[in-house]
Amino acid sequence: MTRTTVNHLGDHVGETVNLEGWLSNRRSSKKLHFLLLRDGSGTVQCVVSREKFGDEAFEPLGHIPYESSLTIEGVVKADARAQGGYELEATDVRVISEAQEYPISNKDHGPDFLLSHRHLWLRSRKQVALMRIRDEVLRAIRGFMHDREFLCIDAPIFTPNACEGTSTLFEVNYFDDETAFLTQSGQLYMEAAAMAYGKAYCLGPTFRAEKSKTRRHLTEFWMWEPEMAHSDLDDVMDLAEDALRTIVEAVLTNRGEDLEVLKRDIEALERVREPFPRISYTEAVEKMHEKGHEFEWGGDFGARDEALISSLYPQPVLIHRYPQEVKAFYMKRDPQDDRLALGVDVLAPEGYGEVIGGGQREDDLDLLQGRLRAHGLSEEAFAWYLDLRRYGSVPHGGFGLGIERTVCWIAGIEHVRECIPFPRMLYRIYP
Repeated sequence: MTRTTVNHLGDHVGETVNLEGWLSNRRSSKKLHFLLLRDGSGTVQCVVSREKFGDEAFEPLGHIPYESSLTIEGVVKADARAQGGYELEATDVRVISEAQEYPISNKDHGPDFLLSHRHLWLRSRKQVALMRIRDEVLRAIRGFMHDREFLCIDAPIFTPNACEGTSTLFEVNYFDDETAFLTQSGQLYMEAAAMAYGKAYCLGPTFRAEKSKTRRHLTEFWMWEPEMAHSDLDDVMDLAEDALRTIVEAVLTNRGEDLEVLKRDIEALERVREPFPRISYTEAVEKMHEKGHEFEWGGDFGARDEALISSLYPQPVLIHRYPQEVKAFYMKRDPQDDRLALGVDVLAPEGYGEVIGGGQREDDLDLLQGRLRAHGLSEEAFAWYLDLRRYGSVPHGGFGLGIERTVCWIAGIEHVRECIPFPRMLYRIYP
């Protein structure tokens, strides 16, 4: 007996195979049961005939509770009308474990109920599609980095100090009454890695204790952070643009069925192949003013501001050279205008906002020491970071891409909470 999975049924047309999975739905008539079996790789309709099974075996199969685990043997049939193009003509059905009454039904459930049952909600068709798209995004990133000879270096989760604002840190009791923090970013460590290996990246969880309840915020999220030695702002923008094109192309190529499940507008994603517009912060402010949108030069963009700017372009838009006051201490100043930082944010179209933030780093030791003092940060705590400027400093830069925000945009989902398996938010840490 060939043991296979739903996504490989096409390799076994006409053969008898064994499938293992869970009962996701069922239709029945007097003569037939149509059991929908999902196994994680896909869903297939399994046709059970009263004539073949006999009354005694046939009747109980019409009462198996949903999400019961099953083993079904049968002959694979090609059928263009069936989901996935194949169905199974069952010859044997065995119940591995009969489920209790399943709490998630076909009726509408509120988000709080579904999030409280996230461990079960993950089984639903749309959530499976989302996690497959997330997986494709992660796979595309790693392939993109490998092709460009970046070395993967894992950044620590425990850190001794902040790399972003100190007000959004999660404190952790470390040994001997020492305080540690959950990382906000792996960037500073990637700068060290870039000085050792030329090109490096990390891909892992980050944490922000930001008391925000918007659809774009999580307290635990994943970041991809590449860093390059001997690079400037233009190199960073080129890498960011190439990366987003590659990621979207991978999802379009390999996850078309999942995008269809989510009813995503494919044409919107196909426009991502075209060159991305690049505008300065000052130009972005001028465009907002032209649209009658009030905004004072010097402030950071909020969600409404980003939504307006991104609505002007069908592709992601790169906004560069922000006022240095709204950027982190490690951003290099623009030599043409000291008011500006050589940073860039990439805004996704359709109102999804920032998905990438990065830029060129300050490589001058004296200037960086002055920035630490100006921001009230301990020079002692950042001694190792300053060493990178003492011993062979070079121009360098990189960025951070938020995985959940990127998945949210590509999949066309309203809230990032559905774009991570188990979301952590301001008032949610269960399950």
